[in-house]
Order: sequence, then structure tokens, then C-alpha cells
Amino acid sequence: MATAAVASVAIAGAGLAGRLLAWRLLSAGVPVILVDARARTDRDHAAGVAAAMLAPYAELVVSDAHLFALGEDSLALWPRWLAEIRAQTGEEVYFRHEGSLVVAHAPDDAALAHYADLIRYRLPAIRREEVQNLDAQGIAALEPEFTGRFARGLWLPQEGQLDNDQLLGALQDAILQAMARVGGQWLERTTVHSLDAHAVRTTDGGELRADAVVDCRGVTADWPGVRGVRGEVLTVSCPAVSLRRPVRLIHPRYMLYIVPRSGGRFVIGATELESQDTGPITVRSMLELASALYSVHPAFGEGRITRVATSLRPATDDHQPVWAQRAGVWHLNGLYRHGFLVAPAMVQRAERDLLALLGSSRAGVQEAVQ
Repeated sequence: MATAAVASVAIAGAGLAGRLLAWRLLSAGVPVILVDARARTDRDHAAGVAAAMLAPYAELVVSDAHLFALGEDSLALWPRWLAEIRAQTGEEVYFRHEGSLVVAHAPDDAALAHYADLIRYRLPAIRREEVQNLDAQGIAALEPEFTGRFARGLWLPQEGQLDNDQLLGALQDAILQAMARVGGQWLERTTVHSLDAHAVRTTDGGELRADAVVDCRGVTADWPGVRGVRGEVLTVSCPAVSLRRPVRLIHPRYMLYIVPRSGGRFVIGATELESQDTGPITVRSMLELASALYSVHPAFGEGRITRVATSLRPATDDHQPVWAQRAGVWHLNGLYRHGFLVAPAMVQRAERDLLALLGSSRAGVQEAVQ
């Protein structure tokens, strides 16, 4: 009796979706070929230029019930998956599930009220009480740094955050360790030329065969209608300010978010532009981000800007994430601004479908060779 080869999966793209899917499949004993145009440590891509807020409630302002459900499922998965990564690699990824705070300066109180009403309107009726109005005392109780600074706010207690840079590094180590045990390879700085149902062809003439192929390349993938939406963020070091949870500032033209990290660091963002431009941040965007940050707390004025980064987030026409097959190739794409919020739920779907497919394929091969 002949022995059937172990089924394998080739994944094009090693951003958030590609790394999570590779890690999950390897954990299930499936060899993975991971192909990416960037170096493993490169962070100048959508997953590396992100605040990694896990905010299904706040995102309801620009999303819908489907994305809300994916976000809730992912919030339940993240602690489990991070614990598994820690057990495998010994690496701790900064993760908090202590809610998020929304504030506004006095002239923008009406906009804050409208923001709260919109979230409640889009929530199921039984969940609306989870959106909590705060007065100045309530804000100060959550974040003492804001004592006397804001009269009204909103607390979304079910939200969270993680450190995207730490996560990407931990996933890299987990994947390489698993590949050493299970099989597979990670080809970095390797550009994909074409894909089909069972092969990834690279621009240097290579061909990588697999039982299933998944395209996770974001804006460079061959998926109809996927476009890039530009995002811009600052990383600021300011140990003088201590915040425990993400803070959003309501503003007439944009919404600033301030996301704390360990070691007195903060990720600052607000801009979202319908543009394919991958160039450096504009002076206007820098001024808007910095001035809004200073208005939240003047101590940020003495902070140090340690990184300025831009990226293109892959978005579909309806802003819904994609897990589907086209011309034999599977596609995991369109995570847009909701990447860290919905990725675990989407990857779990992909993992289940691929394991079922590979199981059927393996059983068929075994029957054929007996």
C-alpha cells in the first residue's frame, strides 16, 4: 500500500491574516508554504501600521451588525489564541480588555450625543445599556489624567486592544517553530507572479505546489473591487501621560484615537483617505493629528514622535471582509480598518473550511492508492 503525501497549504501574503492562518494550520498539523514580498520583520504594511483596537461598538458608527458579530467572536478568540502563542513561544503580547473611552470638548457635545445615539440605534435592544454615558467624575474615575478636562464622555466597556507589533513578532516565531516540527517554509522578499488552485508562481521563476492556495495579499491580490484606503499614524513616547484604555476624541472633521502601549508609548491616528498614495504623511495630516492630541492633554506637547507611518488598508466596495474561492484559489481579504477586530473570526472560518477540504482530499488520495 502506497503512502499518501501530507496535504499542504500555500499562503501568499504574510500580513495579519496570512500569519494567523499559517499559525492555525500549522498548529493543526498542516505544512504551510508562506510567501511574502516583504522581509519578515518589515512593519510598513497594513497590519504593522495599525492601532489594533478591538472596538466592535465604536466601529458600529461605520459598520453593521455582521461586522459587530465578527468583532464579538474575535474578542472571545483573542485571549485564547494569545495564551496558545505564549505557551508555544514564551512571548507575552500586550492585551487589554478594559473598554474604551469616547470624549469631546464642550463645543462638540452635540456630536458626541449623536455618536452615542448612532451606536445604540445599531445595537440589538438588549445590548444598548452597555453604552454608558459619563460625567466629568465618571471620566476621571476611569482615566485620572482627564480629571477636569472633559465634562461628558462615553464608556464602551466591552472593547479592548492589543500591541500589533508584538503580535506580528510572536506569530513569526510561532510559525517558524511550528514549521520546524510540521514542515513548510517561509519565503520572504519573494514576489508572487501568479496563483492557481495548486500552485504559487514567483517572479524569479519558482513554482510552489500545494493542495490548496490562499491569497492574503490585501491590495495587491487578484480580487475584484479591492482597493486601498490610506491610513496614517504616529507613535508617540510620552511617559508623563498614563492611560489604560483607547480614547477617541469626537471632532467635527475627524475622530482622533489615542491607543496606549506599554512603556509610555501611544499610537495616534485619525486620517482615512480614499487614496492609493503610499507616500509619506502630509503636513496637513501631521498638524491635525498633533494639534488634536495636544488638545486632549497638554503633556503630549512634550512627547517624542518616534514613528510616522502610512499604509493602504484593503477594502471592498461594501466594506465587508472576504473569505471565498475564485478560479480555484481561496481569498481572505478586505479586512479594511477592521483587521484586528475581525481577523480571528475570519481566520477561524478559513481554518475550518481548509481542514475539511484537506481531510476530504487526503481521504480520496488514500482510497485511490490502496
